[in-house]
This record gives sequence, structure tokens and C-alpha cells, in this order.
Amino acid sequence: MTYGGVDHGRRRFLTATTSVVGAVGAAYAAVPFVTSWQPSARAKAIGAPITVDYSKIEPGQLIVQKWRGKPVWILRRTEAALASLDAVAEQLRDAGSEEDQQPAYARNKHRSRRPELLILVGLCTHLGCAPSMVRPAEAGQFNLGSDWQGGFFCPCHGSKFDFAGRVYNSVPAPTNLQVPPHRFEGEHLLIIGEDEGGIA
Repeated sequence: MTYGGVDHGRRRFLTATTSVVGAVGAAYAAVPFVTSWQPSARAKAIGAPITVDYSKIEPGQLIVQKWRGKPVWILRRTEAALASLDAVAEQLRDAGSEEDQQPAYARNKHRSRRPELLILVGLCTHLGCAPSMVRPAEAGQFNLGSDWQGGFFCPCHGSKFDFAGRVYNSVPAPTNLQVPPHRFEGEHLLIIGEDEGGIA
């Protein structure tokens, strides 16, 4: 209806239409801005949990996966490797895993949820070098002595760890190798970087 040359109905329509178009435009402008605050796909992938099918890992075999830019070892221990854990306990700095190098569920002599599977971050706790797994038969190659029960040896500065990643006395490494958060799903899947409480 027009009063004094002014069409108030048309004015309300144009005002409402302009407001709607302005709101839609503001939303389109805000989406890229808000999205820019979100972590990128690459950043998410770096910290994301990884899933490993461990069913094909043979006893004595160690495989390496990458999680958060670090090598993670998955070792299926043999019966001999498990037996060695008690045999070397008196030679270790932290045999009871008292230091905070593992989740509470891995604070045992195996340092794992399942005795046969060991999951460790494969970096020496001294200066971050990469230790090597050394079986008893290979001890001579690394001058580890005839009483070497097997485990991990860091060639950079001579730190030694047993088959649970526990550090020996009198070596440069101050603590045991780190056990990352992990959980098992179904029969053969291992989730690294996540436990029952969610992503760690």
C-alpha cells in the first residue's frame, strides 16, 4: 500500500530480501575464515592413530611403523625373549618400570598389554638415536659379551635395553624406551596412538 508516494510493502520486502542476501553473504565469507582455524589434513594425519594388522608378524620379527613422525617398533617376542626378562632384571636401572615411560596398563615386566607383543617408540632416550635389535647369537658383532640375553643396542653411545625396552645400568640412556598408548581391536588389529580413553 502506498502512502504519500512511499510503498511500505515493497520497502519491507526489499529490506527483508537485502537482509537475507547479506546474511548468506556473511556466512559464505565466514566459512573460509573459520575453516582456516581448523588443523590441516596433514596436521591431523601426523597426530592421528594408526592401525596395524599384526597377524602376519612371525615370532622374533620386528616391524616398524611411523606415528607422529617417530618410528614405532612392533615385536612379536619369542618364548626365549620372554624368558630373558627375568634373567636380566638385576642388571636394569628400572626393572619395575617405575619411571613414567609407559601407560599404566604397560607397567609390568613385559611393558605391554599382551606379553608376546612389544610396542615401543624406537628412539634411544639418551639423544634420540635409533637402536638396533640384537639377538644373543649376534652379541659378538657388537661386543656385548657372552652373557647378552638379547634386546636393543644403541650404536651412538652404547646404551642397552632388554627385550622389554628396559634400560641397563651404567649406560648413557637415563630411562626405559617409551611405550606409546595403544589398544587392541578384534583378533588382529593394533591401534597405536589411542587407548580405551580415546586419542592420546
